[in-house]
Amino acid sequence: MLPSCQRYQKFAELLQQLRDCVTQSGDVTKIQTQLSSVQQFFQQQIIPLLDEENTQNLSLIQSLHTETSKQLRLLAMDVLFLRSARQSTTAKDRLDTISNRIQTLIQYSDAIAQNNSLSESEE
Repeated sequence: MLPSCQRYQKFAELLQQLRDCVTQSGDVTKIQTQLSSVQQFFQQQIIPLLDEENTQNLSLIQSLHTETSKQLRLLAMDVLFLRSARQSTTAKDRLDTISNRIQTLIQYSDAIAQNNSLSESEE
């Protein structure tokens, strides 16, 4: 398994790939496939890290994990709404919303990775 900081970086990379898929193709099927892999990585690689974290900012990391989980669920709903969009303006609005939500997720992941790297350097 990857060290925790590297897992958060990998998660951010997967989110960036998803964002690229959203901005470049707009293909809902590809977006859903990519989102599934992001969700799976979060469930299998990121959530278990809470049990391993021994940092002074554990409450901050728990809060960011909770927010990340919430944003991933909302992102899945946004993709469903995108699939049902009939007008191009609605689809564009949905794609913008999805892209903004992905950016928020990247910021959460970066914040946790930065916090972990600071904690590791203090040890």
